Amino acid sequence: MARKTRKSNVECPVKNYADKVLSGEILAGELIKLSCERHLKDLKTSPAKGFYFDHKAAAHAIEFFSFLRLWEGEWAGCAFGLSPWQQFIVGSLFGWKNSGSNLRRFREGYIEVPRKNGKSPLVAGIGLYLLMADNEPGAQIFSAATKRDQAKIVWNHARNMLKRSPALRDRVQVFRSNSNLCVLETESKFEPLGADADTMDGLNIHGGLIDELHAHKTRAVCDVMETATSARRQPLIIYITTAGFDQTSICYEKHEYSVKILKQTVTDDTIFAYIATLDEDDLKNERWDNPKVWQKANPNYGISVKPDDLKRKCAKAKELPSSLNSFLRLHLNVWTQQAERWIPLPLWDENAGIVNEARLVGQTCYGGLDLSSVSDLTAWVLVFPREEDPEAMDVLARFWCPGARLTDGHNKYREQYQTWARQGLLKTTPGDAIDYAFIKAQILKDAETFKIVDMNIDRLFQSHQLAMELADAGLRVAGMGQGFMSMAVPVKEFQRKLLARKLHHGGNPVLRWMADNVVVKHDPAGNLKPDKAAAQGKIDGIVALIMALDRAMRHENNESVYEKRGMRSL
Repeated sequence: MARKTRKSNVECPVKNYADKVLSGEILAGELIKLSCERHLKDLKTSPAKGFYFDHKAAAHAIEFFSFLRLWEGEWAGCAFGLSPWQQFIVGSLFGWKNSGSNLRRFREGYIEVPRKNGKSPLVAGIGLYLLMADNEPGAQIFSAATKRDQAKIVWNHARNMLKRSPALRDRVQVFRSNSNLCVLETESKFEPLGADADTMDGLNIHGGLIDELHAHKTRAVCDVMETATSARRQPLIIYITTAGFDQTSICYEKHEYSVKILKQTVTDDTIFAYIATLDEDDLKNERWDNPKVWQKANPNYGISVKPDDLKRKCAKAKELPSSLNSFLRLHLNVWTQQAERWIPLPLWDENAGIVNEARLVGQTCYGGLDLSSVSDLTAWVLVFPREEDPEAMDVLARFWCPGARLTDGHNKYREQYQTWARQGLLKTTPGDAIDYAFIKAQILKDAETFKIVDMNIDRLFQSHQLAMELADAGLRVAGMGQGFMSMAVPVKEFQRKLLARKLHHGGNPVLRWMADNVVVKHDPAGNLKPDKAAAQGKIDGIVALIMALDRAMRHENNESVYEKRGMRSL
């Protein structure tokens, strides 16, 4: 028999939100509308399905948040008053019950909203409710991530909101040694858990909280959470995230399954889903720059999501494709591809300026050398900070390939190579393989002509000998990797200078072709690096340019890094 609950005279905030979304009073995307439709439909059909909505339980969970105190930013010290969309989520998760047992209907919640919508405080508050107010003796609540430091982000929100709560803080003890929040009277605990822990076995989970699921490269943490709840009466796992780009990930799997539930192509009454994003028509008709569209994807628009901040980031996204995908993914919650085209040719051309090699004689510069393995292009790029504007750089690029590539029938770029060779823009070395002696000779000649402070060379196996020979000749040579750790910062600087029209390359046709070929790859933190494997053609010159910028950045204060630590060996 279902437990009878009396409805409050005040309209239920969960139904109130759903009604306002569907009437258009609250602007929302199609997937949020589907979530609201699901709630209203279930209110009518729930007896036949074997569950019911407990208004009192929903109100209890929502009211709990008012005892918490926010701790950072402009609302520090204020009570955590849930926004209507947050009331809808919390009320839905804790209000829906199974008729026979009166236990919770939903065992999982998938919540996908953009950055700055207060995801982490919300899921931290849910964790505290599960710890303190869910009538579960010996409750074990875990905020989980791939690394424990990441898992502590949600846990820290919980601890800090609790510390500032006069009504709740005395009920919980904080054990700093093992990062535990403990309720001694019920022997319950709330702690961060990382996949990098010694073991994740033996858990008996009542509440699992996984923030930023898109950052999980494997499903290991999720599988542990889900398999460790079987001994609990009404466990709850919350997945809360921003959209990602890896469409083979566990996050995308959860996303797609949730969309199917909302669209009713799959029936699963144990999973709650709330996804705030743009509608397909908004993307198809490129309305992503419309502030009204932003509100669809950002339920906290105008509160924690600042319109002026979105306006600034939108303006940047209009100029640079990589910024566009980041804007769509992080701020409008749109799933994107991992690799995307990066440099718009109009923007590249606006940076051309005039580069006169004769006028660069004797000037300070920094080098980047991207060596080919055997038969590909090799690029040597120098960047010269301008004396009148140190932010501006003049770019000088040189390219080589084996002579045989100009007539190789398998080289689809051979006609371009032939044209550039006639123009003196592409130099050749005899035979089928690149001869590094020619490259070394040009670099040493450039060292006599210009004031090369130092240079980067990529850490290929075959680069070691050349690097040692250049060092023996008196050049300062550093090895540079091609991964996110090495490339992220200079890539960001390259992008910044490009947008500021400070990267003057003189319109070099080879470099222009490579700029049009570049695609970049994201890591979960939003860092970028050029992706040679996914590029539409050769990009060695852009890679070498970024490597040269890396050296220049290390000397921005006119103090050589080598004065402090000497040269690094390759």
